Amino acid sequence: MGTISLEGLEFFAYHGFYDEEQKIGNKYSVDITVTTDFSEAARRDKLSATVNYEELYRITADVMKRPARLLEHIGHSLIEEIRRAYPTIGAVEVGVSKYNPPVGGVCHRARITIKG
Repeated sequence: MGTISLEGLEFFAYHGFYDEEQKIGNKYSVDITVTTDFSEAARRDKLSATVNYEELYRITADVMKRPARLLEHIGHSLIEEIRRAYPTIGAVEVGVSKYNPPVGGVCHRARITIKG
């Protein structure tokens, strides 16, 4: 077993609890770590025997295009889509951050982490 991670994926998207957030948009960051057995890929140098991180990026970009109210929903959707594409993986951990969230003061970013 091992892990495959994509860190610091950045998107401009239209998520947020408030309607205004969904209109003006914001910058988001996503981190993904997949636990899987990639021993065959390592031995045989075969992409088809592992999780393709280009596909992970595409899945993430597609999910980020769909407006959502909560970061938790985005994380959950990412895990569902990744598991649909790679049903044999062991675990998925997703972190989603929103830059400059509307909290009434200075906050660089809000972040959730979800495992599934």
